[in-house]
Amino acid sequence: MDDLELRLNQFKGQLTYPLVTQIINSCKHEAPSRRILRFFLWSNKVLDSERLKDDDFNHVIRVLAEKKDHTGMRILISDLRKEGRVMDPQTFALVAETLVKLGREDEALGIFKNLEKFKCPRDGFAVTAIISALCAKGHAKKAQGVFSHHKNNKISGLEPCVVYRCLLYGWSVQENVKEARKIIQEMKGDGLIPDLFCYNTFLKCLCERNLKRNPSGLVPEALNVMMEMRSYRIEPNSISYNTLLSCLGRARRVKESYRMLETMKTTGCAPDWVSYFLVAKVMYLTGRFGKGNETVDEMIGQGLLPDRKFYYNLIGVLCGVERVSYALELFERMKTSSLGGYGPVYDILIPKLCKGGDFERGRELWEEATAMGVSVSCSSDVLDPSITEVFKARRKVEEDVKLEKFSRNEIPRLEPKSRRKRGKVKKKIRGK
Repeated sequence: MDDLELRLNQFKGQLTYPLVTQIINSCKHEAPSRRILRFFLWSNKVLDSERLKDDDFNHVIRVLAEKKDHTGMRILISDLRKEGRVMDPQTFALVAETLVKLGREDEALGIFKNLEKFKCPRDGFAVTAIISALCAKGHAKKAQGVFSHHKNNKISGLEPCVVYRCLLYGWSVQENVKEARKIIQEMKGDGLIPDLFCYNTFLKCLCERNLKRNPSGLVPEALNVMMEMRSYRIEPNSISYNTLLSCLGRARRVKESYRMLETMKTTGCAPDWVSYFLVAKVMYLTGRFGKGNETVDEMIGQGLLPDRKFYYNLIGVLCGVERVSYALELFERMKTSSLGGYGPVYDILIPKLCKGGDFERGRELWEEATAMGVSVSCSSDVLDPSITEVFKARRKVEEDVKLEKFSRNEIPRLEPKSRRKRGKVKKKIRGK
């Protein structure tokens, strides 16, 4: 860094603050954050007569925040305060978000409490910014304290609906159903009807909690929330059902997953490809391969065009449970849909086939990929039986238990425990 400043001192041209901004913008993605900071501090010292603007300071602070340079940010924020400059609300929002992500939420709160020292207005935008930053990482209790302190102060620009959404998300991150329900009740008390986003957030909180503590309560409690939604004329959408289906799949609740897919159709909420994916996945994971294939065929019959991830993930699941034949069938369905992007699938199937001993089928897929012009990442060495080690499926081998031959006199005679005890008692009585 000292060498950098020595070279900068040898600069003979005319330095202006527009040139400083231009240099920082041109190298902010390539240059390390500390070099940017050193160059800016040197420029501020050289341009003492022609002071850099407050916007320039805010711009560099935002650049350092994007690079997550906490020390550089702190240095420049301290200089901004010492020189009596103004911090933009947008700069504070980004700084608060960065500090919370770095695990320094108390430092972010400290800047918020001293915004007047940075000549930054503590308006609705600033309050919402700190609450949003805290809730994004699950610090809902601290965010609740900020909102409770400023709620009745009639701060301009503060939108309670947006803040309630943030708080609901914050409690959802912690899977605190009790506090999340309080937020919904508080919204209703303030005359705000929770919207679809709020209910879906609460539904996720409830399902994630039940997945860990009460899997049998997943369906009934989620349906109760959906009934409450309908009472406010809010129809659950595919996101609502997919949240439940995801938790049911992770809990391996196969029958309930399939019934919930049927419930979606009867209630007028058309399943999307994610719904079919979640159900097919749990079918494959639990060994119901025929039912899983039927689910995929039904999705295709409905005219739904899934994302490539649909096939990538399901083929990966089938290979993981050692059902490569079903994975190949699913790959054929993928090719008929003309989605493209077959390279990752070839990279999964070819090594899997060869390591399973089916080098012939692996070579066929390799030649097929080459003919289609698809680049394959796996090495061609995998096709060589002398190089690739074949892993055979492990089977439980029942070992024959060989009984040792005892002579008639050597066979131990064991009496029942109760009898032995009684015998001892009798002997003691006789001895007396």
